[in-house]
Amino acid sequence: MHPTEPATLPEDQRTRAGRFYNLFRPGSRFEDVVARYNFDSELKTLIFAAIQQIEISVRTRIIHFFSLAHGAFWFLDDTLAEDEDLFNENLNYLRTELSRSHDEFIAEHFRKYDEPDMPPAWKTLEAASFGTLSKLYKNMNDNAVKKQVARSFNIPQHKCLQSWLATLTIVRNTCAHHARLWNAHFSMVPRTNERMRGNWIANRHFSSDKLYPSLCCITYWINSINPQNTFVQDFKYLLTKYPVVDPAAMGFPKGWQDEPLWK
Repeated sequence: MHPTEPATLPEDQRTRAGRFYNLFRPGSRFEDVVARYNFDSELKTLIFAAIQQIEISVRTRIIHFFSLAHGAFWFLDDTLAEDEDLFNENLNYLRTELSRSHDEFIAEHFRKYDEPDMPPAWKTLEAASFGTLSKLYKNMNDNAVKKQVARSFNIPQHKCLQSWLATLTIVRNTCAHHARLWNAHFSMVPRTNERMRGNWIANRHFSSDKLYPSLCCITYWINSINPQNTFVQDFKYLLTKYPVVDPAAMGFPKGWQDEPLWK
């Protein structure tokens, strides 16, 4: 990008232009900016589609395992909660989300029943946001069932799944709100030091606040749900399509292509 040099502008604009002129790196080109923008847009589309698959599967399995263990209204049982305040907060979120729902199966339920004040889990949690679902799972005190959910995704521990759910919520919201993703910094860091049962990463020396660890989690998760998925191939194609994008800016370490997860 070659902005107009301050000296060529009218005198009353030079001071303002001069403040920004030196912000551009030497050799920057406008077409590179556009390429990075397009890469980010297509990357978000790819990741959002993967997260949708993960979200459907997580929602289904949480409902399935907890309902088998504790009945249809387990999310209303305060004895199953680790933190009472978070339990009440989650219920308030669920009530709000139910009130906003336009799904016919929710409306039909309330036409037929008025007790308890929320439908069973397989209805209520269909209206829950991914963030609320993540918080519900985290606050449950039945670790045996939480491990069942985690291990159904080939993830060894429920604390690892909790971390991934929380991180994925942030990545999902970044995609949904059209914020920059590819070289962003994240405050939430997923756990990557577990010994996984499937293909995983050996090199743990990377920037933990970048996109790379989240992409590793998404890739592993998708592999457990659909082993025939093309997520890795599609991601590598984007890098080929936009060679101006440096994977290192996303936190990818050297030799990442040789990791079992990314082959």
